[in-house]
Amino acid sequence: MNMIRPVSDLRNNFAEISHTVHETKQPVFLTKNGYGDMVVLSMEAYESLQLDSEIYAKLQAAEREAEETQERFSSKDVLKAMREAAEGV
Repeated sequence: MNMIRPVSDLRNNFAEISHTVHETKQPVFLTKNGYGDMVVLSMEAYESLQLDSEIYAKLQAAEREAEETQERFSSKDVLKAMREAAEGV
């Protein structure tokens, strides 16, 4: 369930909000005059969202590329390329 609090709580109850976002790994939504204003996340949760977003973008690009070409690779070919790339690093 989403935690929604007034933005004034950020100033008045910062330690409690910080504890909440770290313990629950969930965002706290802050409102101003009854309307959504901002979201507070732990750094860990933010980095996880960023990673998920990057992976999703790469999957979308791969799907677009797959639609544009008929070239396909076997799992053996992919593993071989991965090994070669890892050895080259």
